[in-house]
Order: sequence, then C-alpha cells, then structure tokens
Amino acid sequence: MLRNFSQEKRDRQNEKRRLKNKTYKTRIKNLAKKVETAISEKNKDEAVKQFKLFAKAVDKICRKGIIHNNNADRKKSRMNLKINAI
Repeated sequence: MLRNFSQEKRDRQNEKRRLKNKTYKTRIKNLAKKVETAISEKNKDEAVKQFKLFAKAVDKICRKGIIHNNNADRKKSRMNLKINAI
C-alpha cells in the first residue's frame, strides 16, 4: 500500500488547528451569551462591560485568521445595535 507521508502530516496539522479554532469560536459564543443575558436583563452597564470583552476577543480571533474580517465586524455591529436598543 502506498503512503503519502506529507498528506499524513497535513492531516495531523489540520486536526490540531481545528481543535484550536474550535476553542476560540466556543469562547466567542460564550461571551456573546453573557452580553445577551445582560441585554435581556436590561442592564446596560453590564452589557457594555461584557461587550468590550466580546469585541476584544472577536478582534483577536480575526487577527489570527480564524474568522473573516467582515464576519467579525458583523458580529460586533449586531451586538452593538442590540445594546443601543436598551
């Protein structure tokens, strides 16, 4: 049986990257939930505080190339609209 060692290495690298990216995306979702909770409680101060943490994390994963720049901007914009609606 022929084996392609470079493909096997690529598969190992992709799996490592997939798991790392998954942790970043999960973190974004959890931070978004905290902002949503503050918004649903009509607590604007807490929502703004949590939004700053959310925006910082989104910018960080955008810089790392895990999500696209437009995707990051859209997430922040929509969350900011919800906060301003309080």
